[in-house]
Amino acid sequence: MDEKPSTRKGPDFCSLRYGLALIMHFSNFTMITQRVSLSIAIIAMVNSTQHHGLSNVSTEEPLAETLNNPSRSFKKFNTGASVYEWSPETQGIIFSSISYGIILTLIPSGYLAGIFGAKQMLGAGLLTSSLLTLFTPLAADFGVILVIVTRTVQGMAQGMAWTGQFTIWAKWAPPLERSKLTSIAGSGAAFGSFIILCVGGLISQALGWPFIFYIFGSIGCVCCLLWFTVIYDDPTHHPCISVKEKEYIMSSLAQQPSSPRRSVPIKAMVRCLPLWAIFMGFFSHFWLCTIIISYLPTYISSVLHVNIRDSGVLSSLPFIAASSCTILGGQLADFLLSRNLLRLINVRKLFSSLGLLLPSLCAVALPFVTSSYITTMILLILIPGTSNLCDSGFIINTLDVAPRYASFLMGISRGFGLIAGIISSTTTGFLISQDSVSGWRNVFFLSAAVNMFGLVFYLTFGQAEIQDWAKERTITRL
Repeated sequence: MDEKPSTRKGPDFCSLRYGLALIMHFSNFTMITQRVSLSIAIIAMVNSTQHHGLSNVSTEEPLAETLNNPSRSFKKFNTGASVYEWSPETQGIIFSSISYGIILTLIPSGYLAGIFGAKQMLGAGLLTSSLLTLFTPLAADFGVILVIVTRTVQGMAQGMAWTGQFTIWAKWAPPLERSKLTSIAGSGAAFGSFIILCVGGLISQALGWPFIFYIFGSIGCVCCLLWFTVIYDDPTHHPCISVKEKEYIMSSLAQQPSSPRRSVPIKAMVRCLPLWAIFMGFFSHFWLCTIIISYLPTYISSVLHVNIRDSGVLSSLPFIAASSCTILGGQLADFLLSRNLLRLINVRKLFSSLGLLLPSLCAVALPFVTSSYITTMILLILIPGTSNLCDSGFIINTLDVAPRYASFLMGISRGFGLIAGIISSTTTGFLISQDSVSGWRNVFFLSAAVNMFGLVFYLTFGQAEIQDWAKERTITRL
């Protein structure tokens, strides 16, 4: 049976916990803009059609040749920015490199954040990512190898920042508000994707593509000041929280084990099928989402044949739907729970099903509607929007099954997702380099198949009860 959480009403949107959700929203906004900056900038960085009178060097230059002769990898663009000869395979590796970095730090950062506190670790990751964003244009001029290294280290910094958020929510979010609070914070990623894609093309045309990195790197540095000033690891140590709100949060979390853990039950976790259901959900979800985030501007530019400014604006539209669906999905999930209309596990499986099935249908339909500009855009808008319904499904399911280990397990979950992102980005670059039309069709069909695998696995094995290994340790050690 699901443990019944405290239903006593606490302060709502004027409360400090919603203020923290808003700050995390802007932190996630900052990190995703820094990650997606390259997706819109790369259209100008490799667009050989925008410069003339230059020697005819193939843009299909293999990665090995580019790596061995980095001085050959760029030419001067007439705005003062460089244009690089990066093949689709090379671009796929560059897009994947940030995921390599994230996956290296997700598990250890989640574990350490649970022990030492998340505030300092998240703030350091955000600051490092911001500084590396400022450095990216200079790295590109030194060659593709340094770009890959820079993006990998930036990924390590973002891995630190993403994971520890669930350590904070395990102590700040009352059970009946988890979907709502985490969706407000998580929607910053979709909103950030919308903003960077919307204005990135305009910045590139007006100032040159390096200013995309300079502007959003600077915004990240400013956001760090807000983070270190306002965020605290738990409500008991925050100097500005009201007594009423503190009592409400603490009483609502009283049924959950909260004593410091001294070891992680790895063997029990490995044998836990509900955890594997979450991991497979993340793998499937991240597969398609990474393709959309990384390749959407390229897809719109190549399929709809629009310039960088219009490509950026059109690419931003899907993330309006994504941001809206994240927040509305969280509101609806908590409404269903608070009114006892559905059990917790049914809510998690409902939103997981919607978040995996609907974007799969849209992806499968895309290759057949390329002749229709409007239909293509509608489907591209629906894919990120419906995908983000998963935020109220398996994405926060670790807070249900093992709240004491939420940050550690979120690190592992995102690790599975980022493995999928690495494979999908590299595979996409390879497939579209062979043949653009059939390549994109195979990319979307494969993504739909992966989504269906994850959905079936989660519906079969997903649970929402606190697992025995996540609660017995508190009882036996007291």
